[in-house]
Amino acid sequence: MKYKLKDLVTIKYGKNQKLVEDNINGKFPILGTGGIIGYAKEPLYNKSSVLIGRKGTIDKIRYVDYPFWTIDTLFYTEINTDLVIPQYLYYRLLDIDFKNLNEGTTIPSLRTQTLYEIELEIEDIKTQNKIVDILSTIDKKIKYNTHTNNNLQELLLLQYKLYFDNKEANGKLKDIVIKANRTIKKDNINKLLKYYPIDILPKNNIILQDGKDIEEAQSSLIEFKNNEILVGAMRVYFHRVCLSNNSGITRNTTFVLKPISDEYLYYSLLTIYQDPFIDYASLTSKGTTMPYAVWENVCSEFNIYIPTKEELQDFNPICKALIDKMNINQKENTKLESIRNTLLPKLMNGEIDLDKIEI
Repeated sequence: MKYKLKDLVTIKYGKNQKLVEDNINGKFPILGTGGIIGYAKEPLYNKSSVLIGRKGTIDKIRYVDYPFWTIDTLFYTEINTDLVIPQYLYYRLLDIDFKNLNEGTTIPSLRTQTLYEIELEIEDIKTQNKIVDILSTIDKKIKYNTHTNNNLQELLLLQYKLYFDNKEANGKLKDIVIKANRTIKKDNINKLLKYYPIDILPKNNIILQDGKDIEEAQSSLIEFKNNEILVGAMRVYFHRVCLSNNSGITRNTTFVLKPISDEYLYYSLLTIYQDPFIDYASLTSKGTTMPYAVWENVCSEFNIYIPTKEELQDFNPICKALIDKMNINQKENTKLESIRNTLLPKLMNGEIDLDKIEI
């Protein structure tokens, strides 16, 4: 049966988190369009919900089944569970191209009036449950891999602190890292490469995720190679620092940094990832609305400790083992998401006979 979204949900605005934010004792995640940005003393909503970006990243919806707080760039939904199971609604909305509903100019934006007019075919509750059972099996494995990677990253950052915390600066960042300036025209790009604009670089996550189709790349393009460091230079306070696990294309809003030798790869990545560098890059950025970090004579001059070869010989194998495992998990998630997205329309349109599937 067809419904409009307004028949199924009430769309609610997120709220400013300042009065409830408590990153020490808070236990409820504060969510923005890029993920968790802090923790709150109390939740804004405590039931299952589908979250939809209001401004910025509008094409990545999310399903949550725990109490949460959302900021004002992210809608949450109060769902009529008499008509639709929340997770089924999430799967239905995955098939919507929210970019086509964009009503912003500089910053992508969505309005409630537009969202409410989305039409969806909604099955009976029994069928919804069966579809959710099938797809959620895949999502549980994706969630497990993601949780594992979060723990591995915490271990990685802990290793950095154990080895190098409180070491006195004896050099500059430019002594171990250089900025790669491989500008490239679209006509000269290898069509097998993926495109990684700044908005696709993960926040607070060092592992690069799947890129976009290369046809989306337009201008101001830069090539990067495997095992190079990508830093989102526009609004650097969003903390987009990750290690490439393949070659690809980005834009000039991203620094592509290359260690002067392989032995400095993990150390330079984790040094740049630390808050002191991000704070320095943010404070020295140029511009107001869309501030840009500056590499030459600014970020390159950031004071750092340069480790000895003996320290790196101990440190690097630990980092490599952890990052290799994180990359394996991420690649598995990419494959699982592809399988889920292939199954999704077939399950929804009846191409797969649910009566022949045992869960």
